[in-house]
Amino acid sequence: MRRSLLAGPVLEVAPRLLGMVLRSTTSEGTVAVRLTEVEAYDGPNDPGSHAYRGQTPRNAVMFGPAGFLYVYFTYGMHFCMNVVAGPEGTPSAVLLRAGEVLEGIELARLRRNQPADRDLARGPARLCVALGIGREGNGADLLAKNSPVELLNGPGFDGEPATGPRVGLREAADRPWRFWIPDDPTVSPYRPHVPKKRAQAAPPRA
Repeated sequence: MRRSLLAGPVLEVAPRLLGMVLRSTTSEGTVAVRLTEVEAYDGPNDPGSHAYRGQTPRNAVMFGPAGFLYVYFTYGMHFCMNVVAGPEGTPSAVLLRAGEVLEGIELARLRRNQPADRDLARGPARLCVALGIGREGNGADLLAKNSPVELLNGPGFDGEPATGPRVGLREAADRPWRFWIPDDPTVSPYRPHVPKKRAQAAPPRA
């Protein structure tokens, strides 16, 4: 894998990741998945991106070179991960949404409490759990030799990817920047953002 393949525009990099393999090795063992669904985020040009309003300690990895892992904690309970894309200083990234487990399936089942195999890494939080990736994975160089998390040229995908709106966004939700392998059972279901309703005050008592 060459870093230059990830240093182009994020909308070109994102579909290129389909069919590639992400392999994570921890003290528990190794799990590898074939990526089947991703989403592109275009930094300052994208209100849906964490980097839309500039650099922070949380998103600093996005401003570095392509090929590094950006991991963040969300909803107070889940980790999600992205592959940094584009030239250094341009904070674009590709959210990894789903994959098919190719290696270490028994460990993935154990981590995920043995759901159906198609659900082991079906969704960005489940993908992190199956691979055993948490906050310590933030900033990992996916292209470095002996990295605990590696991005590899896997079986690939030669067809035309499906595209559609990104999942659960409040802003820029209509941009068709989600890419997935058509008819793959590990692709996550689409869920639009649903605004939270404010609790209504109780009517005054008579």
